[in-house]
Amino acid sequence: MFGRQQQLETPQAIRRTALDLLARREHSRFEMLRKLRLRGAATDQCEAVIDQLQEDGLISDSRFCEAYVHARVQRGFGPQRVGEELRERGVNDALISSVLKLDWRWAETASTTFAKRFPQGPGQDAKERARQLRFMQYRGFPDFQFD
Repeated sequence: MFGRQQQLETPQAIRRTALDLLARREHSRFEMLRKLRLRGAATDQCEAVIDQLQEDGLISDSRFCEAYVHARVQRGFGPQRVGEELRERGVNDALISSVLKLDWRWAETASTTFAKRFPQGPGQDAKERARQLRFMQYRGFPDFQFD
């Protein structure tokens, strides 16, 4: 059955596939629905299975959100970029806002990210400093200030 997607026709097959996905990493409800739909499952059956997984505590948008933010902070991304990525993954704005307000040490992450990318420090001319600021904005630190 290599190279060929199996159709997910029964709730048991959908649940098994969902559990396989969850064994790898946390997923948001939206992501799980999208992935199951891509594998050929019917939307109404997916919704029912995902509802049951939420009741069982196996899918949690808040747990997904915290794990995702933690992973992105470790990679040097800031709150603006992480928030946008979470929106793309179907997490609601209230949850995003509450998770981003936790103590993630954004200033420390910004400083570490800057130092890693620019070990020579802030640029000497305006053009270089503008380039450095664009990089930090791209990484999700819109209010970054040179020390």
